[in-house]
Amino acid sequence: MNLGRITTFLLLVLVFIASARLALVKAQTAATSTQTVERRDDAAAAAAFEAIVPVLHHPRCMNCHSSGDYPRQGDDSHRHTMQVRRGPGGAGEGVVGCSSCHQDHNLNGPHTPPGAPDWHLPPPGMPMIWQGLSDRQLCELFKDPSQNGARTPQEIVEHMHTPLVLWGWHPGEGRTPVPMSQTEFLAKVQEWASKGGACPTEPTTRRP
Repeated sequence: MNLGRITTFLLLVLVFIASARLALVKAQTAATSTQTVERRDDAAAAAAFEAIVPVLHHPRCMNCHSSGDYPRQGDDSHRHTMQVRRGPGGAGEGVVGCSSCHQDHNLNGPHTPPGAPDWHLPPPGMPMIWQGLSDRQLCELFKDPSQNGARTPQEIVEHMHTPLVLWGWHPGEGRTPVPMSQTEFLAKVQEWASKGGACPTEPTTRRP
Protein backbone atom coordinates (compact mmCIF):
# COMPACT_ATOMS: atom_id res chain seq x y z
CA MET A 1 0.00 0.00 0.00
CA ASN A 2 1.57 3.27 -1.08
CA LEU A 3 1.70 6.44 1.02
CA GLY A 4 -1.30 8.00 -0.74
CA ARG A 5 -3.53 5.03 0.01
CA ILE A 6 -2.36 4.92 3.62
CA THR A 7 -3.15 8.60 4.04
CA THR A 8 -6.60 8.13 2.49
CA PHE A 9 -7.25 5.13 4.72
CA LEU A 10 -6.28 7.06 7.85
CA LEU A 11 -8.50 9.98 6.87
CA LEU A 12 -11.43 7.62 6.40
CA VAL A 13 -10.79 6.12 9.83
CA LEU A 14 -10.70 9.60 11.42
CA VAL A 15 -13.94 10.58 9.67
CA PHE A 16 -15.55 7.36 10.88
CA ILE A 17 -14.46 8.00 14.47
CA ALA A 18 -15.65 11.61 14.37
CA SER A 19 -19.02 10.52 12.94
CA ALA A 20 -19.38 7.85 15.61
CA ARG A 21 -18.62 10.34 18.36
CA LEU A 22 -21.13 12.85 16.94
CA ALA A 23 -23.80 10.16 16.80
CA LEU A 24 -23.05 9.25 20.43
CA VAL A 25 -23.34 12.88 21.55
CA LYS A 26 -26.65 13.26 19.72
CA ALA A 27 -27.95 10.07 21.31
CA GLN A 28 -26.91 11.24 24.78
CA THR A 29 -28.52 14.64 24.21
CA ALA A 30 -31.75 13.02 23.05
CA ALA A 31 -31.73 10.73 26.07
CA THR A 32 -31.19 13.67 28.40
CA SER A 33 -34.05 15.57 26.78
CA THR A 34 -36.30 12.55 27.16
CA GLN A 35 -35.32 12.19 30.79
CA THR A 36 -36.07 15.87 31.39
CA VAL A 37 -39.55 15.51 29.94
CA GLU A 38 -40.16 12.33 31.92
CA ARG A 39 -38.93 14.00 35.08
CA ARG A 40 -41.44 16.86 34.79
CA ASP A 41 -44.20 16.47 37.34
CA ASP A 42 -46.39 19.51 37.81
CA ALA A 43 -48.22 18.17 40.86
CA ALA A 44 -45.00 17.23 42.64
CA ALA A 45 -43.34 20.54 41.72
CA ALA A 46 -46.29 22.57 42.99
CA ALA A 47 -46.40 20.53 46.21
CA ALA A 48 -42.67 21.06 46.73
CA PHE A 49 -43.10 24.81 46.37
CA GLU A 50 -46.01 24.86 48.82
CA ALA A 51 -43.81 23.00 51.30
CA ILE A 52 -41.26 25.84 51.35
CA VAL A 53 -43.79 28.66 51.66
CA PRO A 54 -43.66 28.68 55.51
CA VAL A 55 -39.93 29.39 55.22
CA LEU A 56 -40.43 32.15 52.67
CA HIS A 57 -43.00 33.84 54.92
CA HIS A 58 -40.91 33.50 58.06
CA PRO A 59 -39.40 36.73 59.48
CA ARG A 60 -35.90 35.56 58.57
CA CYS A 61 -36.94 35.89 54.92
CA MET A 62 -39.77 38.39 55.08
CA ASN A 63 -37.74 41.04 56.90
CA CYS A 64 -35.89 41.60 53.63
CA HIS A 65 -38.81 40.89 51.28
CA SER A 66 -41.65 42.90 52.84
CA SER A 67 -43.38 45.98 51.49
CA GLY A 68 -41.70 49.34 51.88
CA ASP A 69 -38.33 50.76 50.93
CA TYR A 70 -36.62 49.60 54.10
CA PRO A 71 -35.72 46.37 55.93
CA ARG A 72 -37.50 45.02 58.97
CA GLN A 73 -36.07 43.29 62.01
CA GLY A 74 -36.98 41.00 64.89
CA ASP A 75 -39.45 38.14 65.06
CA ASP A 76 -42.24 40.75 65.03
CA SER A 77 -40.87 42.26 61.79
CA HIS A 78 -40.89 45.83 63.02
CA ARG A 79 -39.34 48.54 60.87
CA HIS A 80 -35.57 48.71 61.11
CA THR A 81 -34.36 51.33 63.55
CA MET A 82 -32.08 54.24 62.62
CA GLN A 83 -34.18 55.04 59.52
CA VAL A 84 -32.32 52.50 57.39
CA ARG A 85 -33.34 52.65 53.73
CA ARG A 86 -32.87 50.27 50.81
CA GLY A 87 -30.49 52.58 48.99
CA PRO A 88 -29.60 52.63 45.29
CA GLY A 89 -27.97 49.19 45.31
CA GLY A 90 -29.87 47.54 48.17
CA ALA A 91 -27.03 47.95 50.68
CA GLY A 92 -28.42 51.00 52.46
CA GLU A 93 -27.50 54.60 51.92
CA GLY A 94 -25.30 57.23 53.51
CA VAL A 95 -23.90 56.60 56.97
CA VAL A 96 -26.49 53.88 57.65
CA GLY A 97 -25.35 51.47 54.98
CA CYS A 98 -25.79 47.81 55.86
CA SER A 99 -22.07 47.29 56.35
CA SER A 100 -22.03 50.01 59.02
CA CYS A 101 -23.32 47.41 61.49
CA HIS A 102 -23.67 44.08 59.69
CA GLN A 103 -20.47 42.10 59.22
CA ASP A 104 -19.96 38.77 57.47
CA HIS A 105 -20.91 36.91 60.66
CA ASN A 106 -23.22 37.27 63.66
CA LEU A 107 -21.90 39.32 66.55
CA ASN A 108 -21.87 37.66 69.97
CA GLY A 109 -24.75 38.25 72.34
CA PRO A 110 -28.54 38.37 72.10
CA HIS A 111 -30.06 40.82 69.62
CA THR A 112 -26.68 42.09 68.41
CA PRO A 113 -26.37 42.84 64.69
CA PRO A 114 -26.62 39.66 62.63
CA GLY A 115 -24.33 39.12 59.71
CA ALA A 116 -23.47 37.06 56.65
CA PRO A 117 -21.35 37.67 53.54
CA ASP A 118 -22.90 40.21 51.13
CA TRP A 119 -25.55 41.41 53.59
CA HIS A 120 -28.06 43.54 51.66
CA LEU A 121 -31.63 44.01 50.47
CA PRO A 122 -32.66 43.36 46.88
CA PRO A 123 -32.03 46.50 44.78
CA PRO A 124 -34.84 49.03 44.22
CA GLY A 125 -35.18 48.14 40.54
CA MET A 126 -35.99 44.54 41.46
CA PRO A 127 -37.02 44.52 45.15
CA MET A 128 -38.57 41.02 45.18
CA ILE A 129 -41.31 42.04 47.62
CA TRP A 130 -43.60 39.11 48.27
CA GLN A 131 -45.56 40.30 51.27
CA GLY A 132 -49.27 39.92 50.47
CA LEU A 133 -48.79 37.48 47.60
CA SER A 134 -50.61 34.17 47.37
CA ASP A 135 -48.54 31.00 47.06
CA ARG A 136 -49.09 30.96 43.30
CA GLN A 137 -48.19 34.63 42.88
CA LEU A 138 -45.02 34.11 44.89
CA CYS A 139 -44.08 31.10 42.76
CA GLU A 140 -44.67 33.09 39.58
CA LEU A 141 -42.46 35.87 40.94
CA PHE A 142 -39.71 33.31 41.56
CA LYS A 143 -39.91 32.23 37.90
CA ASP A 144 -40.11 35.70 36.35
CA PRO A 145 -36.65 36.88 35.21
CA SER A 146 -37.87 40.48 35.21
CA GLN A 147 -38.50 40.21 38.96
CA ASN A 148 -36.09 37.58 40.27
CA GLY A 149 -32.71 38.95 39.23
CA ALA A 150 -32.80 37.41 35.74
CA ARG A 151 -32.51 33.91 37.22
CA THR A 152 -33.72 30.59 35.86
CA PRO A 153 -35.41 28.19 38.31
CA GLN A 154 -32.11 26.32 38.66
CA GLU A 155 -30.32 29.57 39.42
CA ILE A 156 -32.93 30.19 42.12
CA VAL A 157 -31.82 26.87 43.59
CA GLU A 158 -28.21 28.05 43.49
CA HIS A 159 -29.19 31.33 45.15
CA MET A 160 -30.79 29.39 48.00
CA HIS A 161 -27.36 27.86 48.72
CA THR A 162 -25.68 31.24 49.24
CA PRO A 163 -24.46 32.20 52.74
CA LEU A 164 -26.92 35.07 52.98
CA VAL A 165 -29.91 32.73 52.55
CA LEU A 166 -28.44 29.95 54.70
CA TRP A 167 -27.96 32.48 57.50
CA GLY A 168 -31.69 32.01 58.23
CA TRP A 169 -30.88 28.71 59.96
CA HIS A 170 -28.23 30.37 62.15
CA PRO A 171 -29.63 33.86 62.86
CA GLY A 172 -27.86 34.46 66.16
CA GLU A 173 -29.07 34.75 69.72
CA GLY A 174 -32.54 36.17 70.26
CA ARG A 175 -33.88 35.25 66.80
CA THR A 176 -35.99 32.28 65.74
CA PRO A 177 -34.51 30.21 62.91
CA VAL A 178 -36.68 29.20 59.97
CA PRO A 179 -39.20 26.38 60.66
CA MET A 180 -37.76 23.65 58.43
CA SER A 181 -34.46 21.86 58.34
CA GLN A 182 -31.95 23.30 55.91
CA THR A 183 -31.54 19.92 54.21
CA GLU A 184 -35.27 19.50 53.64
CA PHE A 185 -35.68 23.06 52.40
CA LEU A 186 -32.89 22.79 49.84
CA ALA A 187 -34.21 19.42 48.69
CA LYS A 188 -37.71 20.84 48.17
CA VAL A 189 -36.38 23.83 46.22
CA GLN A 190 -34.39 21.47 44.00
CA GLU A 191 -37.42 19.21 43.54
CA TRP A 192 -39.55 22.19 42.50
CA ALA A 193 -37.02 23.28 39.86
CA SER A 194 -36.06 19.86 38.54
CA LYS A 195 -39.67 18.71 38.15
CA GLY A 196 -40.61 21.67 35.99
CA GLY A 197 -41.16 24.60 38.36
CA ALA A 198 -44.95 24.38 38.29
CA CYS A 199 -46.86 26.68 40.63
CA PRO A 200 -49.71 25.95 43.06
CA THR A 201 -53.19 26.45 41.63
CA GLU A 202 -54.92 27.71 44.74
CA PRO A 203 -57.06 30.86 44.53
CA THR A 204 -54.98 34.02 44.45
CA THR A 205 -56.25 35.45 47.71
CA ARG A 206 -53.63 37.77 49.13
CA ARG A 207 -51.97 37.25 52.45
CA PRO A 208 -52.21 40.06 55.00
